[in-house]
Amino acid sequence: QVQLVESGGGLVQPGGSLRLSCAASGFTFSNYDMSWYRQAPGKERELVAMITGPGGITNYADSVKGRFTCSRDNAKNMVYLQMNSLKLEDTAVYYCNTVLWRIGVRYNYWGQGTQVTVSS
Repeated sequence: QVQLVESGGGLVQPGGSLRLSCAASGFTFSNYDMSWYRQAPGKERELVAMITGPGGITNYADSVKGRFTCSRDNAKNMVYLQMNSLKLEDTAVYYCNTVLWRIGVRYNYWGQGTQVTVSS
């Protein structure tokens, strides 16, 4: 059974930092790309960062480039999102995501989300 469990959210002042963690289980973690999405109130869910399974290549939304860093520890089945220089507009629920293909069927898995609030 695939599980993704996020942690590390909280309340932070503008300019501050937070580190989100996502613990994955139920699949061969190192083989699969992992992503972070976020959803702010009244807005659609958007892709924030992605890291490939093999190779650990990262990609970021333009809005977070230079401020956020996505990393993974394949030995621990963990993926992280280091968020620096946080802005008010980074306030959202952040979700960990992976997509698995099994017997030709695409499965999209989400964690429960963790709230990040940037406020003075």
